[in-house]
Amino acid sequence: MRTRRLGRTGLRVPEVCLGTLTFGHQADEATSFQILDTAIENGITFFDSADVYPALAPSERAGLSETIVGRWLASRGGRDGLVIATKVFNRTGSRPNDAGLGRKHVIQACEASLRRLQTDYIDLYQTHAFDAHVPLQETLGALDDLVHAGKVRYIGTSNLKAWQLAEADWISRQLALPAFASVQQRYNVLHRAIEDEIVPACQSLGVSIMPWNPLAGGLLTRAYSNRQLPAGNRFDLPGSRGEMYRRRYLNDATLDEVDRIQQVAARHGHSLTDVALSWVASQPAITSTLISADNPEQLREAIGSLAVVLSDEERDACNAAWFNLPRTRELAVPSTDALNVTVRAATN
Repeated sequence: MRTRRLGRTGLRVPEVCLGTLTFGHQADEATSFQILDTAIENGITFFDSADVYPALAPSERAGLSETIVGRWLASRGGRDGLVIATKVFNRTGSRPNDAGLGRKHVIQACEASLRRLQTDYIDLYQTHAFDAHVPLQETLGALDDLVHAGKVRYIGTSNLKAWQLAEADWISRQLALPAFASVQQRYNVLHRAIEDEIVPACQSLGVSIMPWNPLAGGLLTRAYSNRQLPAGNRFDLPGSRGEMYRRRYLNDATLDEVDRIQQVAARHGHSLTDVALSWVASQPAITSTLISADNPEQLREAIGSLAVVLSDEERDACNAAWFNLPRTRELAVPSTDALNVTVRAATN
């Protein structure tokens, strides 16, 4: 597994990061352990979580993904060879300060994540979204305190606009505070809005990009066939979560592009998953691609897909898809993922 430098830091990370948002929901604890073991066997030593995962589970399970990773760490050992990342922002309790990026919540949330992960430090501690109600100086100051306390090694962020990232970087430089080393953003062949401003901003500031949703919620996978996905997919979820995925991707124009890419891939002996993941991972601004799995077989397939070398025809088909789609508000403007605003009940 090749490694790349995380931003301007001295930390090197694998080009694949295992997302643990399925742990405790789609994947039970035993299966999660198998997924983690499979990752290690294939050279993936970079794991990403959040204090509210599993992402699609009822709110009372918030934090369970971190707990499962912590139990696995305790049972397997070898913590020093791993890069553990997690995130803070979402509501973790019913009290006023149980959410957001204020100093009180950031420090308390970090302590809680450390307990669940059963570790003394977090390698990459990330803000899960932008908090318009808290000054960036306060958030960065709290993260600085955690770094100096030895509880956090590096800091990152997620789901920011370019101006927010630039302002955060300016404040870090002016006040001699830690700067964000990485940013997680939604990115796939059907959604490339980050290329307009986030990508050039990150390249200018030396910030790594870690794409999430590279398979468009499952639409760009082997499971997609004849404009159908198997039951139980993210598009079938009740309430706003499923509606969000349907609004993003389930329209004739998008499905036409998916069908076209799938046909081109088949001509070269590749699956839709092969082409979608290989395309994302090969983009010049990408440091490490976030991949989640419900079982070890899915992870093995994804790892194999990342090794695929695309033909010119396949690459052209992927490059054209985004520009062939009609520009609607949902397609052109990155929306705040429901994950980032879901109110979570207290779990611990």
